Amino acid sequence: MKEYLNALKYIMDNGNDRLDRTGIGTRAVFGMQMRYKMSDGFPAVTTKKLAFNSVKAELLWFLKGSSDNKELQKMGCHIWDANAESDYWKPKAHFDGDLGRVYGVQWRSWQVSNSKKTIDQIADVIERIKTNPTDRRLIVSAWNPGELDKMALPPCHMFFQFFVADNKLSLQMYQRSCDMFLGIPFNIASYSLLLHMTAQVTNLKPHEFIHTLGDAHIYLNHFDQVKKQLSRKPLPLPKLWLNPKIKNIDNFIMEDIKLIDYNFHPPIKAKMAV
Repeated sequence: MKEYLNALKYIMDNGNDRLDRTGIGTRAVFGMQMRYKMSDGFPAVTTKKLAFNSVKAELLWFLKGSSDNKELQKMGCHIWDANAESDYWKPKAHFDGDLGRVYGVQWRSWQVSNSKKTIDQIADVIERIKTNPTDRRLIVSAWNPGELDKMALPPCHMFFQFFVADNKLSLQMYQRSCDMFLGIPFNIASYSLLLHMTAQVTNLKPHEFIHTLGDAHIYLNHFDQVKKQLSRKPLPLPKLWLNPKIKNIDNFIMEDIKLIDYNFHPPIKAKMAV
């Protein structure tokens, strides 16, 4: 995870201080890229504790195509609670816990314009990885301009693309807005997990997660936490275990996903900006 720590230091040293919609302010750099080879270990941050159960829960929730925060809460994950209860969104919600047409809905049931037809992007891309692995259109998008006002939060991680070479699967994700202290370690783990899961169900080896960052920022009220994290020495990366019996992306459950030998420094708490 040295790439991540180096990015934190670069932003602290070189970023531009800016006002933002939260009123807190950020120090930001525009346009960065980090690469993580799965052969080096699973990229779970070790200089603080990663909430891996929440990573698993949210990704499985996305893959179900759900917009219901109550379903996520049942898996012990509360990271969307503030968005569900925000003053901006609450009047738009169709039911208690509704988050609108967020990530999983776009992934699994993208609405075709002027039609009742929907597109299951996840099922489609997995089938095309199996049947046409050199396809340059192995893309899943969550950024739907026509439905941004129907989401509790417009997508930060907007779209991702797969690449197959030598029976190895790689994934690149573009993220428009990057909360470097709180959100990015979570996003790195989530998409690396998705890479592993997709590789397993397509009989490929997980190779590399490439993380392309747009507005990469550190909130001004996270500076002390970032400095504390940068003072810590990274520990060896853990390994990821997936239940080898699972051959369909829809069949994974929480118990099918585990980190092995995950050692970490104590948690560093910070308030999420909404």
